[in-house]
Amino acid sequence: MFNLQAVKIVSLFTSATLVLACCNNGNESKSISVKEKPSLSAKDILGNPDYLAISYGGYRDSSRKVQPLVEELKEDMKILSAMGVKILRTYNVHLDHASNVLSAIEELKKEDLNFEMYVMLGAWIDCENAWTDHPNHYYEDVESNTVEVNRLVELAKQHPDIVKILAVGNEAMVKWAASYFVQPWVILKWVDHLQSLKETGELPSDLWITSSDNFASWGGGHHDYHNEDLIKLINAVDYISMHTYPMHDTHYNPFFWHSPRSETKFSKVKKINAAMLRAKEYASSQYDGVANYMDSLGIKKPIHIGETGWASFSDDFYGNSGSKALDEYKQALYFRHMRDWTKKAGLSCFFFEAFDEKWKDVVNIKGSENHFGLITLKGEVKFALWNLVDEAKFKGLTRNGNPIVKTYGGDKKLMMKDVLLPPSTLEMIEH
Repeated sequence: MFNLQAVKIVSLFTSATLVLACCNNGNESKSISVKEKPSLSAKDILGNPDYLAISYGGYRDSSRKVQPLVEELKEDMKILSAMGVKILRTYNVHLDHASNVLSAIEELKKEDLNFEMYVMLGAWIDCENAWTDHPNHYYEDVESNTVEVNRLVELAKQHPDIVKILAVGNEAMVKWAASYFVQPWVILKWVDHLQSLKETGELPSDLWITSSDNFASWGGGHHDYHNEDLIKLINAVDYISMHTYPMHDTHYNPFFWHSPRSETKFSKVKKINAAMLRAKEYASSQYDGVANYMDSLGIKKPIHIGETGWASFSDDFYGNSGSKALDEYKQALYFRHMRDWTKKAGLSCFFFEAFDEKWKDVVNIKGSENHFGLITLKGEVKFALWNLVDEAKFKGLTRNGNPIVKTYGGDKKLMMKDVLLPPSTLEMIEH
């Protein structure tokens, strides 16, 4: 496990001397010592508690045909920076969103020499005939995948001071991604390609290459995923970027979610707190599954949380008629648990996600996919970040012209009225 908590970043700084000629009773010159910002790499920032990570999509509309403007993205970058975020993750690089994010960061760095933000860029990978009735999971969509990877390389070369990590695929190997998943050899092919570009000097040698995928895809679950190509892939990447989503398993695999008989006399809040602690431990166990699989192979590499999150609302599987898992209180507990655990363990955690996005479930605007953000489309921060409003971290910042304020008008009692009590084991047996 990779831990940089003890690293003193200040030691990376280099001094530059500027000699300023000036007239002072003749022709004396003075020298002033100035500190230049260090050139940090993925190795320096991943696992560093001073470099919080987050998953980011700046889409405001119900379709990605409407790409966010650079000025809109700059608004978001300022908000993220105020939250303490210094690494963000985005993918689908063939769309303007990715290049616009990088342009927004470049402009902010020119406007403020102290502004600091790094990016993990991801290439979307599809199988042959993806998103049709007959996807072929044993071959890849060579044409679209080539476009994505080539654009990934192009952006990394254009912005070497910002792009520090490249990811091949987003949940591209996990078998429940039935519309598009590929075999590990496809990911390996493109990872090897990117690593070769590092070796030839076309890409920076300290740029880290990975794939961002579900814990099971990295061997941390069922042995069906264990094969020689996966082992080769684990050896080929610079680190493992694994996803874990206890929230989804409150419906699909809820053994950890239901309140046991021993909690019968607990108060509502105490039952919820216990359930969310179990959710964190569930995520931690999936991390351990990947780590144990790697240990069994004799491979030692860093593992970081490439994606995890907890939506705040749903009328589907996770809402009042389902597992009763989603509300702002539970989201806040999961956010804090994951931040605390990963910080202590020396891991980066790309929490999903910064802002709500409404394009993800156009058919059902109340669906969970539209409500994963820590901040609403209007710029209201959810309960997980209310403390930052109290600390005036967002003072003077806006989103789409709206000031950054708390949801529910900051009324916790009002918010708690929408908090759902998870079902008990006894209730589930009776059903």
